[in-house]
Amino acid sequence: MAYLLHIESTSTVCSVALSKDNKLIALEELNNGYTHAENLHVFINNLLKSNQLSPKDLSAVSVSKGPGSYTGLRIGFSAAKGLAYALNIPLISIDTLLALTSLAREKKDQAVLFCPLIDARRMEVYTAIYDTQLNCIQAPAALILNEESILNFPKDKILCFFGDGMTKAKDLLQNLSNVHFIENILPSAKALVELAFQKYTNQDFADIAYSEPFYLKEFHFTTAKK
Repeated sequence: MAYLLHIESTSTVCSVALSKDNKLIALEELNNGYTHAENLHVFINNLLKSNQLSPKDLSAVSVSKGPGSYTGLRIGFSAAKGLAYALNIPLISIDTLLALTSLAREKKDQAVLFCPLIDARRMEVYTAIYDTQLNCIQAPAALILNEESILNFPKDKILCFFGDGMTKAKDLLQNLSNVHFIENILPSAKALVELAFQKYTNQDFADIAYSEPFYLKEFHFTTAKK
């Protein structure tokens, strides 16, 4: 039996979960702007206390590694690495786009491709494409949304778009013929539970000293039309 703590801080959602093996047993989260500095450690303490656990009972800590908010990532990673180092337990990092897709997959069971959209800035998003088995079909990338860039999305299957970057992309994406939108999919620590336990079982751990958030800073620009 393993107790795992999970931290999600890549967006405006501050979220912490506690699991026993691959089962979620507690969750505390708040979507009220970037409140991670004030709430993250409070949520961790609350979850442990309410479940009669101490930090020493934890077997590992997982963290959503990005892409996402630079400040949120730094806070979440610092908290996760600090706990892992102090408790001498493994650190597990989970791709945020993959975790987001695992939530969307629960709402769509047909043969589709999942395309998470995380808000970056202006008309930019972080995105990737996954199949129903969570295999990565198109690697995570930063994308500027315009009429040209959306034509590069696959056209042979239904594309399911979701995430906090979906709103600003809708006007462009709805012009595609094979699009479906999944509402209310936001980053949450509960999405890390099964993914983290798989890595825990396989001993697929991040290096506590050298691991860093996945910022995905570079953007793919397209040439402006003349």
